[in-house]
Amino acid sequence: MNDINRGLLDFIAASPTAFHAADNIEKELIAAGFERLCEGHDWHITLPGKYYVVRNGSSVIALDLPEKVDGFLLTAAHADSPSFRLREKPELESAGAYTRLSVEKYGGMLCSTWMDRPLGVAGRVVVRENGRAVTKLVWLDRDLLLIPSVAIHMDRSANDGKAFNANEDMLPLFAVSGENMRLDALLAKELGCAEEDILSRELNLCLRERGCVWGPEGEFVSAPQLDDLQCVYACLKAFLQPKTLHKAAVFCAMDNEEVGSKTRQGADSSFLEDVLIRVSDALGKTRAQYRTMLAQSFMVSADNAHAVHPNHPEYADRVDRPVLNGGIVIKYNANQRYITDAVSAAVFSEVCRKAGVPVQRYTNRPDIHGGVTMGNISLSHVSIRSLDVGLAQLAMHSAYETAGARDTEYLIRAAAAFFGSAYCVTPDGIEI
Repeated sequence: MNDINRGLLDFIAASPTAFHAADNIEKELIAAGFERLCEGHDWHITLPGKYYVVRNGSSVIALDLPEKVDGFLLTAAHADSPSFRLREKPELESAGAYTRLSVEKYGGMLCSTWMDRPLGVAGRVVVRENGRAVTKLVWLDRDLLLIPSVAIHMDRSANDGKAFNANEDMLPLFAVSGENMRLDALLAKELGCAEEDILSRELNLCLRERGCVWGPEGEFVSAPQLDDLQCVYACLKAFLQPKTLHKAAVFCAMDNEEVGSKTRQGADSSFLEDVLIRVSDALGKTRAQYRTMLAQSFMVSADNAHAVHPNHPEYADRVDRPVLNGGIVIKYNANQRYITDAVSAAVFSEVCRKAGVPVQRYTNRPDIHGGVTMGNISLSHVSIRSLDVGLAQLAMHSAYETAGARDTEYLIRAAAAFFGSAYCVTPDGIEI
């Protein structure tokens, strides 16, 4: 468990944005012998084979193909997290004394948790290089910015409930006026290019505080971006384990879930459908055979779940109250905000039972609306039997979130057992 949590925290620390997460995933896939398929080229696939595809530099789909492909077993998680995105020209003067940076919210975050913390900047920059537009990752991993809160003496209502205005309250302090400090100057120095060669940028504020394992017996893990890099990491580690494949194993890490997935690289794009169809075509399958494979497939949508809160248990359902270190959380919703149904829950529960992994249930309190995962969004493009799961956590969408130190291992074990399962749909039921 200690090795798993160290690996998780190292992965999170190296993945301040979805671009960095995708890059780190790609490095692990290459080290494991996977070959990259480029969407702009023909695909030549042999069986067995290991392949992966990257779109936009921020979403990754990898496939471990056996000697015979008659279906797919997929896990899907998202690599993005709520943050503040810098505007294209961000410098703003303030009070005749300071330089701030203009930002806008990406996703829905707990704003107060971002205040009074040292912040860095990370993302991607497009530069002019030898007549080409070249994309480069950047991570200004230093105490560079801070969003200062207002002193209690000046705002006596600060502890009585506060509405934060992103255009006023959440702008980070960057420099003292008169120093002519520009963000592009720092970027150019970091990238080794001239300022005038920076064509565009896509940058987020990033928490610099490293994750930790804590508690009397090390039972908790806290870090930025546990939602959803904890599931990304666990599913990737399971996917890379040696296994006896009965179906093609597919690992998906998608971008833009926190803003609705409606991008060319999000779950509401054609990305997953494009990859599965092109693999099918490269294997010489007819379109009817491709649809038969989908009917023999199963997807686990993995996105963290809310644990019952120690100070506010009233926000949880009366019955379904997941706890940290309680195992995999299967999510249910009568209005199909989660895609779990009786059959998919039974199948995955049985996989977990065989793997010795405990299972919990989550439903929203009936009068409180919950979030939406990638599951139903993906299924609008690729119709596969699926369910929603997650790992229980506290303070979801905080800058620094908390989960159970044992639960990452539980998901690795469950996902590994899932990838190696004998899932097969028959007229008499489903073999597991």
